[in-house]
Amino acid sequence: MIPKAETVENALRIEYFTKYPRDAAHTLESVPQHAILEYLKDLPFDTARAILFNLNPDTITDLISMMDESLFIGLFANVNTHLGARLLSRLNKEEVDKKLGLLPNLVSREIKDFLNYRPDTAGHLMETSVITFFSMDTVEDVLRRIRKLGDRKIAVVYIIDNEGILLGKVPVQLIAISEPTKILIDLMERAPSINAMASREEVLKVMDKEDILQIPVIDIHNNLLGVIRNDTLISETKKEITEDLQAMFGAGREEQAMSKISFAVRKRLPWLQVNLATAFLASMVVGLFEDTIAKITILAIFLPVVAGQSGNTGSQALAVTMRGLALKEIRISQWFKVARKEIMVGFINGVAVALTTGIIVYFWASSTGIAIVIGISMIVSMVIAGFAGAIIPIGLKAIGQDPATSSSIILTTVTDICGFLSFLGLATALSSILGIV
Repeated sequence: MIPKAETVENALRIEYFTKYPRDAAHTLESVPQHAILEYLKDLPFDTARAILFNLNPDTITDLISMMDESLFIGLFANVNTHLGARLLSRLNKEEVDKKLGLLPNLVSREIKDFLNYRPDTAGHLMETSVITFFSMDTVEDVLRRIRKLGDRKIAVVYIIDNEGILLGKVPVQLIAISEPTKILIDLMERAPSINAMASREEVLKVMDKEDILQIPVIDIHNNLLGVIRNDTLISETKKEITEDLQAMFGAGREEQAMSKISFAVRKRLPWLQVNLATAFLASMVVGLFEDTIAKITILAIFLPVVAGQSGNTGSQALAVTMRGLALKEIRISQWFKVARKEIMVGFINGVAVALTTGIIVYFWASSTGIAIVIGISMIVSMVIAGFAGAIIPIGLKAIGQDPATSSSIILTTVTDICGFLSFLGLATALSSILGIV
């Protein structure tokens, strides 16, 4: 009996798919996706899995969304969890949760572990819907898919090998002017990348150094996971800056303008109580010189001037130091160098401000003694404030605390106490010498 042509064709196709899954995958790239699924359903799961994972990641993502539950379970139940995470990460969260619910518990948990990244890491910032091609794809292949996607945001396409390892990139502008038959390996250039566990600050540093608008994210095996675009990075950085600003002034990072009143009170009140305690501490310092203030009442007028200038000096040093820590421009071990710089800045600025203040106070109070005292105290308090503004965030970082959370409150306490102590202490000590009455 002569076998039917259809039977022979089917047998030959299965033989081809089984022995040459990589070539078969390349052939199927030109076939409609619903047809690819039909082919995969007719194959043993091992063969279907080998073909599926040799397809382009973009194609695989579309197929995962389209395939029925039984086919998905058959293909992914025994998948390498790292590979499974890379592919599923391209889906939206709802689809990922739904698909993971179909898999064995252990496989599902392991894939979830790979998918979860801390909020301050590159993995959390990346977009997983990145356009990838193989090195032997042609310019025509790229243009055909880009036209199909219709995404105007595509500026670069990334080249991977059959294992998903990042090889390089090709700018779309270069593709547009190249011959259709040109293969991508001949156009490919180096692609600076960042590990998924790298911090936001490291991402900023690499993008600034390489002068690029987007950066691919890879795992420890150099597999391409996604891409971080400049606009996403800017948006997240702005968000973090506003959260740090809230934290510095005692408002919770999670609080928003329309948060519930109870939530806002719960986040703010503890820091207000801390701030109240530090304010009483500063008041106690003033109380130590009650007799001096009673005798020389004009000193009370100038207390806010000294405290204000030292506070501004400390805040400037604090802002610069926190930025340096955030961008990793400075390390904890460089505390002395940073502190020395801020002391010198505080001293020079203090001398300049002291001269101006002394002149104003001399004409205001008609007292050379008070002018000298406030000038000296201005220099002393600004030097201490600059030192404190540098040391406080570095010290908090060294003991594992978030510098943004309490640096400002601690700094305010230090600058107020030092300002009051230097001004009133000098006035008390030098009152008889300088003839302050």
